[in-house]
Amino acid sequence: MSLALGSASCRSKKETVKSDSKVSNSKVQIVAEKLGVSEKEVRSSKLYACIGEWYGTPYKYGGCGRDGVDCSCFTGTLFQKVYGKTIARSSSQLWKECDHIKTRNLEEGDLVFFKIGSKDVSHVGVYLKDNKFVHASTKKGVMISSLDEQFFKDTYHGAGRWK
Repeated sequence: MSLALGSASCRSKKETVKSDSKVSNSKVQIVAEKLGVSEKEVRSSKLYACIGEWYGTPYKYGGCGRDGVDCSCFTGTLFQKVYGKTIARSSSQLWKECDHIKTRNLEEGDLVFFKIGSKDVSHVGVYLKDNKFVHASTKKGVMISSLDEQFFKDTYHGAGRWK
């Protein structure tokens, strides 16, 4: 199934991003702190700037906009805006369609999958660095978490790379 995208304003991976008034200084600061990078790096990275624009957006099952987004739509929006790729709309379909990789081989932009309260893959996020990933959490919306957190260790299913 293809992904219908909202109007996000994330930019290309290699392009330098000028300071964007849509990304508040507090969001830039939060993303920088979570990733251990400078605020300048957040503003100049297409991926990090996109995360800053969406950071804190509330979770909404089936949602695909700034008023509420689920994990697969957020992942798909990020992939479209940052990497120019259209990916599957559901986390379970993404798992089926990506190339599975070992966790130790994760690179920025790879996908991380979880089975949360289900026998099937039910959650997806985008790997960043240092075991951190961005995802749309049901409790806190779009946020950065660590694969080292016990909850994610317990529910982790595997990693994949979109073709």
